[in-house]
Amino acid sequence: MEKRPGWFGYPRRKSDGDGQNEKRFAVIGDTQFLPGYCVLLAAPRAAALNQLSYKERQDFLMDMSLIGEAIEKVCHPRRVNYSILGNKDPFLHAHIFPRYEWEPEELKPYPVWRYPDEKWIDKRVHYREEKHGDLRKKITEALVERMNQADHG
Repeated sequence: MEKRPGWFGYPRRKSDGDGQNEKRFAVIGDTQFLPGYCVLLAAPRAAALNQLSYKERQDFLMDMSLIGEAIEKVCHPRRVNYSILGNKDPFLHAHIFPRYEWEPEELKPYPVWRYPDEKWIDKRVHYREEKHGDLRKKITEALVERMNQADHG
């Protein structure tokens, strides 16, 4: 797989024994106004979670939770929010957002989607390897550690 800035750079696991890679990729979000924001992508694409087999659903949701744990370890948010929507981009993906004490009080009790548009497009908080690469590396290391723990019981 071609390494791209922001991609953790490898599939979920090496193989299920059939010679094919797992079907999920974790990426750090293109905006980092909430540092540590990540996205879990399913590939090949499925339109919705309920189009997956029970095992694939289980694996996707487990991976989502492992990413959340990695974010917690590295970023120390007050909590992590998980969103699977698919309204704008009609393929299965999960947004994993850390939520912080320093956020504006009026936004804390609401989903991140309540943040104004300016936050989402502000170039100062867009992912840049030179600014966010260390964060991505730390989340990657924490994610690998949790994947290994989950894979071995």
